[in-house]
Amino acid sequence: MNRREPWRDARPEGFRWPDGIRAAACFTFDIDAESAVLIDHPEAAGWLDVMSHQAYGPRTGVPRLLRVLDRQGIRATFFVPGYTAERWPGVIRSVRDAGHEIAHHGYLHEGARSAPDIETEERRLLRGLEALDHVAGVRPVGYRAPNWELSYGLPALLARHGFRYDSGLMDADHPYRLATGPEPGAPSIVELPAHWALDDWEPYNYLPGLTGSGVIASPADVIARWTLELEALADDGGLFMLTNHPFVSGRASRAVGLERLIERAKGLDGVWIATCSEIAAHVETLPLAPVVHQPPGLPSD
Repeated sequence: MNRREPWRDARPEGFRWPDGIRAAACFTFDIDAESAVLIDHPEAAGWLDVMSHQAYGPRTGVPRLLRVLDRQGIRATFFVPGYTAERWPGVIRSVRDAGHEIAHHGYLHEGARSAPDIETEERRLLRGLEALDHVAGVRPVGYRAPNWELSYGLPALLARHGFRYDSGLMDADHPYRLATGPEPGAPSIVELPAHWALDDWEPYNYLPGLTGSGVIASPADVIARWTLELEALADDGGLFMLTNHPFVSGRASRAVGLERLIERAKGLDGVWIATCSEIAAHVETLPLAPVVHQPPGLPSD
């Protein structure tokens, strides 16, 4: 029987990695800084304790993480809100000058569910683009929605404004082509899936009254969990997409743990450590049928 039985192969129809590669890993950083708090709590602009907690990212975390990446000889992708670029221009330029990819992460870390309409989403998208161009002279090809909140209309906006990939949907272990609409022949972009389990926010982050449970995990436990996922995805030929925040994982022991995870990824045979744009460029060469997402119909009473 020559008919392919999809359940026997974890890879989607038509998907393959470059020759000699069995899986891939992206180490990504969202430089949210103050924006992640200010979007929901603008009054926190007057709270020095909270603002200093967020400023740790650009002031201390980013330089430490750049040193880690330099020692390991890998390139990462940094998703940057436009507001962060305007507030910390020298830091964003340091990321650019170190050779890392800069991608789009909203303007003031606005998720889709706070937008009343698609026009508002587009206005925020363009404001973020303008800020990154003005500060760093970059035109990003990649986007990550703040809080990973995407509307069904956002992929079409991304394609319209020249984005080649999104990273944040959670329905796959492999990259895929994401259709921007249900009509035949609609443009598509590349989707690089992520997941909350591969994000440092939940295990590490705590601000009294604002976020977190108050239970702050040990880096030893977090890195062990991430290592299990890395190894499992490598065995399945998938994409390991890690999302860290410099104000969270830029702290000393957490950065040490992250470096050990990078070393583990480098030690796995056939694992390609790459930027998001490099992964997307490869996926664009593959004969993949675009995945169409449509809202589910709700049952009537």
